[in-house]
Amino acid sequence: MAYDDNNVFAKILRGEVPAHKLLEDDDVIVFMDVMPQGPGHTLVVPKAPSRNLLDADPAVLAKLLPVVQKVAAAVKNAFAADGVSVFQYNEPAGGQSVFHLHIHVVPRFEGVALKPHSGKMEDQAVLAANAEKVRAALAGSS
Repeated sequence: MAYDDNNVFAKILRGEVPAHKLLEDDDVIVFMDVMPQGPGHTLVVPKAPSRNLLDADPAVLAKLLPVVQKVAAAVKNAFAADGVSVFQYNEPAGGQSVFHLHIHVVPRFEGVALKPHSGKMEDQAVLAANAEKVRAALAGSS
């Protein structure tokens, strides 16, 4: 299928939908997931349009993964997590629900399961507070 530039992440990139941004450069934007599966659930999104990993330009992927690594370290630190899950979905059968390439980074804690992706949005104040924790950790890692 073709890339649809009306997906919510494309709208965030154009400034049409607000987001709790953590980091942005010419190639990548990082923001809080509004329906987190755990505290600190963060999304790393390339600015280049691609539906998912299957149609992404390898040059885009080369710029994306170093940011994923940096964000994973920052969220682990920001939330004093025991570990970090990094995952990415492709096509509906693979669990993808927003059709713009993105990578999930979720701090994890021993014995604590991920919440289901229920479609219920997190309170904006919680997202703002979590975003500030990650921004501080990112600033400390620079």
